[in-house]
Amino acid sequence: MVKTAIILAGGLGTRLREVVPNLPKPMALIRNRPFLEHQMDYWIDQGIDNFILSVGYLNDLIINHFGNCYKNASIEYAIESEPLGTGGGLILAAKNLKETFLVLNGDTFIELDLNLFFQHHINNSSELTIALFNTTNFERYMKVDMSPNGEVLSLKSNEIQSNGFANGGAYLFDPIVLNLLKYKNGAKLSLEDDLLPNFISNGGVIYGQECKGNFIDIGLPRDYYEAKYILPNKK
Repeated sequence: MVKTAIILAGGLGTRLREVVPNLPKPMALIRNRPFLEHQMDYWIDQGIDNFILSVGYLNDLIINHFGNCYKNASIEYAIESEPLGTGGGLILAAKNLKETFLVLNGDTFIELDLNLFFQHHINNSSELTIALFNTTNFERYMKVDMSPNGEVLSLKSNEIQSNGFANGGAYLFDPIVLNLLKYKNGAKLSLEDDLLPNFISNGGVIYGQECKGNFIDIGLPRDYYEAKYILPNKK
């Protein structure tokens, strides 16, 4: 079972600032509640009982809202004193973890069964497993190439292709991944463009699993407005 989730919530959210000017992007209101609440509700229902929030921009608004617990889950914070990127924020947040953990982007939601996702991870003896969705929009999303057995061969940004699998922003990490790459706390790097490709080039094993449920990325205003129709409506 996976019990801990890191949520990467430290970005500046510049593309969304025209409609959400005074909040960090994960706190953008959807159906009168922060996006982060919707996201945490979903994963608490699937057994996550500890969150580590990697925060930076306007982090006091997140910390003051949630404190040290949300519903039945505990919350810790990894605070970036300066922007570290998604990879640097992950390294800071994961430094004390010893068991497989879930990693989530603070501005995306992907619908998947965590138990099945974890079983896929175990069955393939994977060290890192990525949730994938099918798309045609590779100008925006990272394309993932896989072998016939589901092993990830490469990840490419700005790839031109009619359709295929893209990175869905949810991952299962074994601690060995960060140990192998030997990044130090305070490193500034991208999870998608630096850490993942470097892991593959260093002999790391990554598998992908297609997720056929809903996906939403609130990074652009049009998708932010669409999110109220996509996110689960928990009463």
